[in-house]
Amino acid sequence: MTPVLDPESIGPVDVASIIFEGNDFNGDVAPALAELQADGTIRILDLAFVYKDADGESSILEAEDADVADAFESATGQQFDLLNDEDLDAVAVLLAPGNSALVLVWENTWLARFASAVRASGGQLLSQDRIPRDNVLAAIAALDEE
Repeated sequence: MTPVLDPESIGPVDVASIIFEGNDFNGDVAPALAELQADGTIRILDLAFVYKDADGESSILEAEDADVADAFESATGQQFDLLNDEDLDAVAVLLAPGNSALVLVWENTWLARFASAVRASGGQLLSQDRIPRDNVLAAIAALDEE
């Protein structure tokens, strides 16, 4: 039985698609995700892989599929099936032949307490952006030059 997510206590939920060019996937991702989940930073809600072969044919592997289940067993826990076929097909369209993508949905459990307090106070998220890594590196480099 799939557990119910409590809307009053859930943290913000994010989704990301991470491309692996040439299907270069060294296996470090699963233990890193398991560590984040074990220490309570995140909770993996859904996870899938999208592959496109050299001929441009795409295929999808869900976290419970045998090919990835063993590697991701400690990282995934209970899945909530938030990704549907249309979501994964949209990722497949973006892949070049011979590439793959990890599609990941996670709850930011580290932020759940704050998010709950904001909601209880009548607050709503006005905007949220992520600063690209290149911009952060450029800012750090500029500080080093000063």
